[in-house]
Amino acid sequence: MQERPYGSWPSPLSAASATGAQNRLGQIVLDGERVFWLEGRPAEGGRVTLMALDRSSADRQAIELTPAPFNVRTRLHEYGGSCVAARDGLVVLVSDRDQRLYRRDGDGSFHPISPDTGGALRFAEPLIDWQRQRVVAVAEDHRTGGEPANLLVALPLAGGDPVTLAEGHDFFASPRLSPDGNRLAWLVWDHPDMPWDATRLMTARLAPDGAVTDASCVAGAGGGEAVLQPEFMADGRLLYLSDRTGYWNLWQEGGEAPLLERDSDFGGPLWQVGNRWWTPIDAKRCLVTWGEDGLGRLGILQLEGGRLEPLDLPFAEYTEIHAAGDRAVFRGSAVDRPAEIATLDLASRRLETVCAAGPLELDPPWISTPRAISFPSRNGRTAHAFHYPPTNPDFRAPGAEKPPLIVRSHGGPTGAASSALRLGYQFWTSRGFAIVDVDYAGSTGYGRAYRDRLNGLWGIADVEDCVAAAEHLVAAGEADPDRLVISGGSAGGFTTLAALTFHDTFKAGASHYGIGDLEALMRTTHKFEARYLDRLIGPWPEGAGLYRERSPIHHTDRLSCPLILFQGLEDKVVPPDQAWAMRDALRAKKLPVACLEFAGEGHGFRSSEVQRTVLLAEYAFYCRIFGIVPAEPLPPIEIENLDHREEGR
Repeated sequence: MQERPYGSWPSPLSAASATGAQNRLGQIVLDGERVFWLEGRPAEGGRVTLMALDRSSADRQAIELTPAPFNVRTRLHEYGGSCVAARDGLVVLVSDRDQRLYRRDGDGSFHPISPDTGGALRFAEPLIDWQRQRVVAVAEDHRTGGEPANLLVALPLAGGDPVTLAEGHDFFASPRLSPDGNRLAWLVWDHPDMPWDATRLMTARLAPDGAVTDASCVAGAGGGEAVLQPEFMADGRLLYLSDRTGYWNLWQEGGEAPLLERDSDFGGPLWQVGNRWWTPIDAKRCLVTWGEDGLGRLGILQLEGGRLEPLDLPFAEYTEIHAAGDRAVFRGSAVDRPAEIATLDLASRRLETVCAAGPLELDPPWISTPRAISFPSRNGRTAHAFHYPPTNPDFRAPGAEKPPLIVRSHGGPTGAASSALRLGYQFWTSRGFAIVDVDYAGSTGYGRAYRDRLNGLWGIADVEDCVAAAEHLVAAGEADPDRLVISGGSAGGFTTLAALTFHDTFKAGASHYGIGDLEALMRTTHKFEARYLDRLIGPWPEGAGLYRERSPIHHTDRLSCPLILFQGLEDKVVPPDQAWAMRDALRAKKLPVACLEFAGEGHGFRSSEVQRTVLLAEYAFYCRIFGIVPAEPLPPIEIENLDHREEGR
């Protein structure tokens, strides 16, 4: 084993492989023996296509149903979500180009279902109501100007104008049809609540003509209860996830206690509509997922008696869970291999791969396995994270050198770190960097109380937990205190900027489409998040002073370290002027700053070329700031105010 300083180790994992080799596996749909899934392709600019595999066919080959340039995506709530339905050979989906619903017939032809509004009428979560020959969907209407209206609508499969089934709430999600077609269930919530704060589960009878009658609230009527993913069982019973006991557990309509009460979350934040954390198997069993010891688990829940049988499977995260008979289909992500669409025979426990996200150009000795850690933070809090140590079988650092540490602050902020394999992280660890991915206060997966810890404290508690993670690893001898950096995107970018502004722990940082000005965010953000900060900071505009107090842009006099910014010019969630304002502030202070802008990119970078550019630029930035001599040539980046004589000091 050779000696070479941390951060400069040669690695077989290129930036191109780390960002472009893996497709994003999305929504799954079952229709008899056919499995459908969405596949996001960074190599095609992030285009999302619909794939299908017929398990009964002899060749078992996946086929692409929506060849380029068709892009399958809904922009509902700006974050999108479920946008495909299938039944008896008929497929209904949403086109990103015009946000219209389309019908794909068995002969492969496409026919529009919804009217052409130039993208002003958006649809999501299509549900095929076969007996009425229509599609039920969530709609978002931007045609009237101002804040868009959200509705539950129905459209004839043959095409036509939408008919409103339910309205009067700020948001709708999760339409579900009972097996006999006579009941409809759905979720609603209203400002200032987010779907992880308070939602209501509604049900109604459907008249023969499809009209909604006798609508009533099944759960969440009292407020303060976040209900998720309702599903009808084969016998017509309605089950759903609720956090009324402090964790997202599974409940039955009319029940006085959860079907299994456990201090584990069986659901997550509804950032994208249509997420599936559980599914009925039959009238007596459900397939569920939950977190345990930092890893996701999958198991069978017996409804009578509440017995939970964990399944021994090689994954760390389970999403998009479906079942048909004794066959389950889900997206599984492991710590040491790419994500995949998998089928599981529930009787024999035989596991088969339907589709993998891509090849893994990294042998097992090179993979840094995350370790779940908990550590003390400020004000008596305990925070959680995944620690990835530097891992390279060919190199070690000389003497007592400690590795540079990248503290990752995830987005959301109501989100969570994941232990599933991320090649972007392995890019860093195989070169000699350590990473700690922090589940700061407000993160999901630890129950309602932990999730609520960020209320009123965004920009404080999250930052303190990221600082505490760095301090914890320094104290344990796992990180160099002089080479601590923090990096995050979106809300994680705000945490990054706040940490650099209000603390002196970190020596450099990277903000990916991050928020520097909370007041500007409130003036420009979209409907879904228009009142998000009421709880995280305080009511707007009454609390304008508090917004200024928390905004890094108003306290740049306290900034004292280099920063690199990455920004998409089409970002509607965090507009580019947020990055420009921070860039200009660092320019004025003569601090080292770099700002990379990307035309055609929005909130989150979809193109593999852009992702590769961002990864290499961030690496080059740290190398120049800390005087690391990389083992590979890196593209030049412009760092303003960086005196070459001072680089690496």
